[in-house]
Amino acid sequence: MFGKLADLFGRKRMIMIGISIFLLGSLLCGIATSMEMLIIFRAIQGIGAGSILPITLTIVGELFETEKKRAKGQGYISMVWGVAGVVGPLIGGFIVDQLTWHFIFLLNIPFGLGAIFLIAKYYEEERVIVKRSIDYAGAFLFSVGMVSLLYALITGSNTQEWLTVKQIIMYILALLFLGLFIAVERRASEPIIPLSLFKNKKLNIVNGLTLFCFGIVISLSAYLPVYAQAVLGKNATAAGLMLTPLSVMWTVGAIIAGNLIGRITSKTNIMTGTVFLLIATFMLMFLSSTTQPLFVYLSTGLLGLGMGFIAPMLIITVQASVKKEQFGIGIGLNSFTNTFSQSIGAAVFGVLFNTATSSKLADMHASHINLNGTFDTKLFSPEQIESIINIIAGGIHSVYTGAFIFAIIGFIFSIFIAKRKTEA
Repeated sequence: MFGKLADLFGRKRMIMIGISIFLLGSLLCGIATSMEMLIIFRAIQGIGAGSILPITLTIVGELFETEKKRAKGQGYISMVWGVAGVVGPLIGGFIVDQLTWHFIFLLNIPFGLGAIFLIAKYYEEERVIVKRSIDYAGAFLFSVGMVSLLYALITGSNTQEWLTVKQIIMYILALLFLGLFIAVERRASEPIIPLSLFKNKKLNIVNGLTLFCFGIVISLSAYLPVYAQAVLGKNATAAGLMLTPLSVMWTVGAIIAGNLIGRITSKTNIMTGTVFLLIATFMLMFLSSTTQPLFVYLSTGLLGLGMGFIAPMLIITVQASVKKEQFGIGIGLNSFTNTFSQSIGAAVFGVLFNTATSSKLADMHASHINLNGTFDTKLFSPEQIESIINIIAGGIHSVYTGAFIFAIIGFIFSIFIAKRKTEA
């Protein structure tokens, strides 16, 4: 929705509003005193966060006019993300180990205020002022429908129960409100999501590729720390360090892909990236309690390299698939697909992990253990702890088997991305 609002009212105004909401949510999270408060404040934070990625990428698309320059611009964005991706998990692990979780949220505030200052002072936007109408009904219906669906999926991935009364109600609400949303959008003068976008074959393929590739990323960010702590016995800082190659090589891949534009097509870059994802997820399937850390670093590095080739090209392909006045909503829809992939990935990989571990851990009366590598030696013998570790390692194997299947589907999608037509 922020992508659409940026198309209507300007990138500068909407990203500053979004960052402000994000900072308010961060501050409230940092002072939360209960889980209920934290959940509500995280929702506020998430609303603001929804503006940052799509509008930033839209601004890059406008600042750089040619495909090659846009690729380099995306490379710069990936470079900054790469540095933050390396430093963030290390600082986050240190904060959890040495301080309290509150500071993880409070740390956002100086960065956000700095971003608002720089955007206000240096970003000049050329925009034609026209009278616009906001599709409030479409925004409301889409929000309620998608939140209902996401709630049902995430609850199911946590509990492994998919047809509780509450979930059935959520499924019904999702169908009802999304059905009404489609009806409203057909008649709206400024639809929040133009339905014509879903007739765009190239855009649909890119969004499908985004769904599965970024779904793989959530398998790494969610389950590699579990593997590092519960199976290898690492602390939170060391677990965060194992994600470092993902960020570093993502940056390297994005820079290489940007420099290759003009020599090879975006499709070739994307296909190359999906091949790296196939290799990486295949390697991750073999993680066990005896795996050497170097093997883990190599696997995550290859996955990051693949995503570095893919992610910037996806945005460039989206920009090439829609009209300039639809850059915001096109990228916003792709960013939403990225976020939605995390919920889908969490649900699928949660099912795989829990199916492989739940009954076995229950048989050992270990259903409620913490997956942070500190098993109570008063409750479990060394032999039992070893069995628990092997069970969790089996669950990790199931997760990355699913990730490998996601990579195969992503590779198939990449084959169908149309080659860009050249003009004389």
